[in-house]
Amino acid sequence: MRSISGSQDVIELPRFTFNPKEGIDNPALVINDDLDHDHLPKLYQLRRVEGQNFGFNLRKTMDSPGFEVTDVASWSPAEHSGLKEGDRVLEVNEEFVVNVDFFRVARKIQSCGLHLVLLVLRRDDYDQAVCMGVDLQMLATASKGGPCSRPRLCHISQSPQCGLGMALTSVEGHKGQHILSIVTDGPAETAGVTSGDRLVWINGVATSTLKHSFLNKSLKKGVDSVTVLVVDGESQSCYARRKMPIMPVLAEPCCLPHSAKTMHLVKGPDGFGFLLRQEKLPLTQQTVHLLREVDEGSPAEDAGVEDGDLLLAVNGEPVESMEHEDIVKIIRKSGDRVSLTTISIPGRGFFRQLGISPLFFHHEFIHQDGCVPGQTGAQTTQLQRVGNALL
Repeated sequence: MRSISGSQDVIELPRFTFNPKEGIDNPALVINDDLDHDHLPKLYQLRRVEGQNFGFNLRKTMDSPGFEVTDVASWSPAEHSGLKEGDRVLEVNEEFVVNVDFFRVARKIQSCGLHLVLLVLRRDDYDQAVCMGVDLQMLATASKGGPCSRPRLCHISQSPQCGLGMALTSVEGHKGQHILSIVTDGPAETAGVTSGDRLVWINGVATSTLKHSFLNKSLKKGVDSVTVLVVDGESQSCYARRKMPIMPVLAEPCCLPHSAKTMHLVKGPDGFGFLLRQEKLPLTQQTVHLLREVDEGSPAEDAGVEDGDLLLAVNGEPVESMEHEDIVKIIRKSGDRVSLTTISIPGRGFFRQLGISPLFFHHEFIHQDGCVPGQTGAQTTQLQRVGNALL
């Protein structure tokens, strides 16, 4: 590689008693609507601005099955949301994470963009629940009032025969709610939309802020493609009861047009064979780090690096907000092997319009094992057991 710099209240859980006559030996099974909601997990919504952290540390230790919130910063999004020191995280963006690898959970939070939704139990409640053998996943589901399907983020490309293959109808008596009907085997159905779905977002804008006439025109005026966020009606009601906004950060991706890629490079006699440049994007003037001047026949070219790729992460560590010199140091410290995660400039713009990082849906980044080049397997295992990440 060559480098050039360019321009908390304490609350006790209710005591559950096994009654042989009732046959209830799972404490979670007695959770019902009569239970004091102070004893159930709480939902916290964090929103940050560009360049800002969420303002807390996430910690996992060998003697704890979950993840603990520590070092909540004053005036941070975490403190503003109500998150407290010692809280235990059950879900991240609607995914149950208690038994998930620490690095995967940390990366999910680091890559979610500007919005983060956490389902949390206070420390004493969590300790009691674990001690009593409560099924934490069932407890999380009970706090929602039942199962709730995740929204879908779908990219629809128009066809000459039937356009986008869907029509829009307003929900009578519910301002800002819109139901979709679709053409069988049309572009919308192929992209993952089903008849009866509620349209929540379109091209990064919440439909609740748009007039029905404007939406209809947007879908009929001959656009080449649209990206929509949809959810089934029952789940929309579930989110509404929980006072939880439906956002792309909660969604499952369907047929998205852009994706990040991770490439593994092994240094050759002349290095990795690319130039790392710091440049400003023409329209936004945002500073980014681009891979340039990929040498023919180099390890970079063999791994799939293309001129103009935008660098997102190095060895599983997000680097978009880092200084140029710090990124160079990370690559140099990697030795003879380095992993680079990149995306095209249009791809970065697509995900930023949705308020999420291009890394968010990148499976290889989320599931990378967290092994730093040069570490032994024992060191990696220890890091997985005792982790701490600033988020």
